[in-house]
Amino acid sequence: MRMVRRLAYLALLIGLGQIIFGAIVRISGSGMGCGDHWPDCYGSFTPAQNAPSLLIEISHRYGAAALSLSILALAVAAWAKRGEFGVSGRGGVLRPSLLAILLVIVAALFGAVTVKMQLDPIVVVTHLAIAMSLLAVLVVVVVRARGFSAASIDARAPRTFRAGQAAVGLTFLALVLGALTANTPGAPLACQGFPWCRVIGEHGAPLWIQVSHRIVALLLLGHLIGIGVGVRRRREPRVIRTAAWSGLSIVILQILVAAAMVEMHLPPALRSLHQAIGTALWIAVVALTALAAGRPDATDIERIVFESPSRGEFATPEGVST
Repeated sequence: MRMVRRLAYLALLIGLGQIIFGAIVRISGSGMGCGDHWPDCYGSFTPAQNAPSLLIEISHRYGAAALSLSILALAVAAWAKRGEFGVSGRGGVLRPSLLAILLVIVAALFGAVTVKMQLDPIVVVTHLAIAMSLLAVLVVVVVRARGFSAASIDARAPRTFRAGQAAVGLTFLALVLGALTANTPGAPLACQGFPWCRVIGEHGAPLWIQVSHRIVALLLLGHLIGIGVGVRRRREPRVIRTAAWSGLSIVILQILVAAAMVEMHLPPALRSLHQAIGTALWIAVVALTALAAGRPDATDIERIVFESPSRGEFATPEGVST
């Protein structure tokens, strides 16, 4: 499991970097740095010229290749250890590892569609949604491989798990609306001022998209405050409390960066930071939910320990009837 866990961490780290770098591609206007060529860049897989937009775009594609290879290595390692306890079956790492392969292929294909359709906003947002789904799956693999201190959790935290599922839904919606805000013409400057719109720069759909993004972000803030208070009152395991308060801290930081970004008229550095913090928030919320799910193999452990000699390797402890 140690090898699987290390590969899962590696894939997650590369995935995080790839999404952040994707924001840099968008903000720098490098999305069409290779024209409408895919997977090559003007007939070559190495930089054909030194244009900054080309170098940024092709570097992003190199990152996608590295992510694909790391996920392939993860799936191969999980498949090779499928006979070991906790790898295959429900709650194991094999199924999400194989799902990650499917998602990275779909993400690559949507990357091609994004280029061919010359950065159509809906396609770009869909591409990001798939990438975030892939990142969530990798977080689940890490947790099931006993990463993020998951080994210290012995029982499920049902109330936190349900609250975490709602937080995942709100965070995903906030990310999608944020992507729509960034990619819809007129939406970034539709509502100028924070927290309310002092100046309306654009009416109609662009305004509604940005306002909806802000409302969902504030709802997420309130929900994470409730989760943080709840896990503390219930005295849940330290790792769950840490994940809950980490998510709350990140969403507060995200809102502060968003406020500065709006008031300073969308400087590129803060726009990139906003994307990076949003991705970190997504990882924290998914990790919280996966940790609250507990150890799905706990009942299997009990079954094995109390299994009779005729059906397994372990004898039933004395005094316990079967």
